[in-house]
Amino acid sequence: MDGGNGSGVTRRAAIGGTASLTAASLLSVPEEGLARGALPTLPPAGALAIRPIVNGRPMPVTIDPRTSLLDLLRERLALTGAKKGCDHGQCGACTVHVDGRRVVSCLTLAAKVDGREVTTIEGLSDGERLHPMQQAFIDHDALQCGYCTPGQIMAAVVCVSEGNATSKADIREYMSGNICRCGAYVGIVAAIEAAATKMEKG
Repeated sequence: MDGGNGSGVTRRAAIGGTASLTAASLLSVPEEGLARGALPTLPPAGALAIRPIVNGRPMPVTIDPRTSLLDLLRERLALTGAKKGCDHGQCGACTVHVDGRRVVSCLTLAAKVDGREVTTIEGLSDGERLHPMQQAFIDHDALQCGYCTPGQIMAAVVCVSEGNATSKADIREYMSGNICRCGAYVGIVAAIEAAATKMEKG
């Protein structure tokens, strides 16, 4: 039977053709990518070689030009501190630093950080010694579930370094792009105030 469409193409043939195309496209995905449910990669002609400096180390990598910085960090470099929250740049859970400035990595193309300094929450501490902002978040109980905390801390560090931690009102305004669904805002503001003093002295 032709399914009544008069084209001579059977339903079975159409499904078989689709399956064949899907199987062919998956042949370009490494086995480890398949295990993680990765999408097929672009052919080499469409790939882009970049060399960002991530947490002080050059990280040469070949990417699909459409790759976001967040996906590069999490899926390719195994730096999972930056979280995928809204994936629309509205919650701040994916905040990292690029050349010392905060960015939402879900809306930043990985191609744009070629040759640039990228700092994630994993690179903030000095070995076992926590950054003053990390310690302040612990001391002031500035978290509950912790999902947004890496992004909060990364934004808070720049809040201080850019001179925007001079009052509670200024801190709240600057940090308004980082949402805490648990509502730990009082502790977050207190932590930033405490860390600001130590960072300015240090």
